[in-house]
Amino acid sequence: MKQRLSIKEWSKDERPREKLMEKGSENLSDSELLAIIISSGTKEESALDISRKLLEKCDNNLRELSRSTFGQLKTTRGLGPGKAVALLAVFEICKRIMITSGKEMPGIRSSEYAANVISPLLRDLSHEECWVLYLNRANKLISKERLSIGGISSTVVDVKIIVRNALEKLASSIILVHNHPSGNPSPGDNDKMQTKILKEAASLFDITLLDHLIIAGDGYFSFADDGLI
Repeated sequence: MKQRLSIKEWSKDERPREKLMEKGSENLSDSELLAIIISSGTKEESALDISRKLLEKCDNNLRELSRSTFGQLKTTRGLGPGKAVALLAVFEICKRIMITSGKEMPGIRSSEYAANVISPLLRDLSHEECWVLYLNRANKLISKERLSIGGISSTVVDVKIIVRNALEKLASSIILVHNHPSGNPSPGDNDKMQTKILKEAASLFDITLLDHLIIAGDGYFSFADDGLI
């Protein structure tokens, strides 16, 4: 039987770390980048072998892989708790980078812009979450906060907490956001009722509900665009 070579015994062009240093990260494959994060393999498999197995489970789709839970990652042979945690940390950093701007954020003037701000946090979830964007008078983002976590088909909108937080942050307007794991962005009767209640409650304190966004995969529904606010 042919003896398997360790990564250290491969040529420099084939070693992920050395290849990155010499040719740049953009020239590495998905599996090579994952191998650098995983760092080490087992006696039977290299870190690159484990990376390829991970990708195969997700049809070689990194975004699908990023949806994996700690428990799901651990089922891959050779991927212990430490390596699974490292991957989850990288996935979370990627999400945060996507919603962070290096410059002062301009005012939110459209539903598309607001969706781009929050969508990376919600579009791939298997359960519903409710978030609120708090804006100042120039419609610039003061903060975004998760209000609640629900099940597969529902979440809770606590109007009192939203209004209280808006007052504490001196927010002039808010945007309510939640996701539909089903992939269907259409609002249900409960979504419409909660929007109406929140709009009326916020208006009592001179706070404007600018929009209610429903994130569904790569798409979204805007109550404002559809004339429902």
